[in-house]
Amino acid sequence: MNAVAEALPRLHRSPDTRQMANALRMLAVDAVSQANSGHPGMPMGMAEIAVALWARHLKHNPADPDWPDRDRFVLSNGHGSMLLYALLHLSGYDLSIDEIRRFRQMGSRTPGHPEVGVTPGVETTTGPLGQGLTNAVGMALAEALLAREFNRPGHEIVDHRTYVFVGDGCLMEGVSHEAASLAGTLRLGKLTVLYDDNGISIDGHVDGWFTDDTPKRFESYGWHVVREVDGHDVEDVSRALQEARESDRPTLICCKTVIGLGAPNMAGTHDVHGAPLPADEVEATRRALDWTHAPFEIPSSVRALWDAREAGATAQEAWHRRMDAYRRVFPDEAAEFERRVRGALPANWRDMAHALVRDADRARQTVATRKASQLAIEGLSRALPELLGGSADLTGSNLTRWKDAVDVSAAPEKGNYIHFGVREFGMSAVLNGVALHRGYLPFGGTFLTFSDYSRNALRMAALMKARVVFVFTHDSIGLGEDGPTHQPIEHAASLRMIPGLDVWRPCDTVETMQAWVSAVERDRPSCLLLSRQNLPFVPRDEAQIDGIERGGYVLLDWPSTCERDARRVVLIATGSEVALALAAVEPLKEEGILARVVSMPSTTVFDRQCNVWRERVMPEGVPRVAIEAGVTAFWRQYVGLNGGVIGIDRFGESAPASELFAHFGVTTAALVDEARRVAA
Repeated sequence: MNAVAEALPRLHRSPDTRQMANALRMLAVDAVSQANSGHPGMPMGMAEIAVALWARHLKHNPADPDWPDRDRFVLSNGHGSMLLYALLHLSGYDLSIDEIRRFRQMGSRTPGHPEVGVTPGVETTTGPLGQGLTNAVGMALAEALLAREFNRPGHEIVDHRTYVFVGDGCLMEGVSHEAASLAGTLRLGKLTVLYDDNGISIDGHVDGWFTDDTPKRFESYGWHVVREVDGHDVEDVSRALQEARESDRPTLICCKTVIGLGAPNMAGTHDVHGAPLPADEVEATRRALDWTHAPFEIPSSVRALWDAREAGATAQEAWHRRMDAYRRVFPDEAAEFERRVRGALPANWRDMAHALVRDADRARQTVATRKASQLAIEGLSRALPELLGGSADLTGSNLTRWKDAVDVSAAPEKGNYIHFGVREFGMSAVLNGVALHRGYLPFGGTFLTFSDYSRNALRMAALMKARVVFVFTHDSIGLGEDGPTHQPIEHAASLRMIPGLDVWRPCDTVETMQAWVSAVERDRPSCLLLSRQNLPFVPRDEAQIDGIERGGYVLLDWPSTCERDARRVVLIATGSEVALALAAVEPLKEEGILARVVSMPSTTVFDRQCNVWRERVMPEGVPRVAIEAGVTAFWRQYVGLNGGVIGIDRFGESAPASELFAHFGVTTAALVDEARRVAA
């Protein structure tokens, strides 16, 4: 007897759970058929697993998707999004049957893959496989750390779990190894992953390319593993979920399933994975499941079985009573907890931010901007207890650790600094999950050239509007002898092209502090690109300090008395190259060319300024030259086809930094020559 024939009879063990599961199956089949696009196989194969979790174990309130102590559910295999939409709709979230009918259509609340902020009840945007699992590790980590920080004996206001659905594809992705290894090391016992072990991916049976012993792999990470669970038996899955609740380690539940179960002629094959069922197979599925209802029609008796609103309200009311009791005994802690889960900054934040930037100006320090960043973190840590930092095994180089930081570990003590190990991609996706959970403002560091490892997580952070600060040090050939493998050339330009991602490349301590302040205030992700080498402090007046937060401002101006027909030029620079631009002013003046120096620490922020400000900083008709130790093409949008760009359009070399800048012509002399040319 084949797997499909063996599995189908098990669907009839309980009439209620059979109907609940089949409602999920048929909503997925009907929506995918109507859209003529989508993935019906996973929702059909995981239907009983979903019933076991959502109807028996998941703590949630459809009337309040943002309740802080809800369990988090992540559909890491996000291509099966119709499973999640069906669950949300049937359990009572604000997701109508009309939206189910509009699956994958323009402007609907049911896009092709789940998107946080679009559909109520969706906790994270998934689709790039493995990242949902990694986000979930961040959520479970945030829960554990908040519990350690705020819970008191007899007053547990943080007590929820994180559940994840994953498929073979998620576990093939390298980032799943990074995330699972870290979760095991930190003993995130409230993390439960349900593995849809159906042996099928888009190309077919995975035994030709995926033969890992997955249970052993997770056991080696320190996970509790429940093997050989019947994924089509609600009772068996529910028993495994209860076992997971009793473990103090993260749990992997290995559920044996048949993809597309219910489709009599296609179940168990890759044909059901990522395309609508043919019309005759849809009808055959209805007959096989004894589902006599019209497309998108769910009987009221089945809706009643799924409705989670009353149970959710009861659970949330119980939590509110606990919260009220906590507030009476610990009023300050309660207020701080509520502020942080709202994502609000302290009431006096603006005054503190202003003071931090002015203090940096008064200190007048000449240091590397990575050191300036550490100084900023020290100041911010006193104002923002929600700071949660870390590094991908480069703490001493990124300078992301502050004096009072406490390491996060598996021990039950509080912590706020995470050693991520050499896991750049995993670190970035975990930070996204921490941010989405709320309660912390996360940041993490690595070298800028390794942002390539993290790039898809950076893109996802921007797509989700996750408030994460990505700290990238060793930002140019200025890192020196480590050579071209570690010297970023195209990276700054590449990051600036990601929509919704703010990129800062500051030139000194004051710009670095403002970059941090702006990143904290932004409701989206930011990248800070920081130097290894020391950079000189630049004196400014108050107006110039205020101008930094606009992303680009006049750092040194030509004389106010100069004639309009004088030979003038605008020099645009970022980071370590600002000092080169300032040094070019006097040599140009000796040749009768008046130079304005524009510091552009953040092109992404500058581009959002009004036309009046941009025109004031870079007047039309005045020739421009940009200088940055990176690819030149990016700067053409600011200088025009006739302007000049000093940069690097090839990979670096291994040598001391000063020799490299001279070798590649990123020098004041080269800038003077180019300014002379454009001002002619």
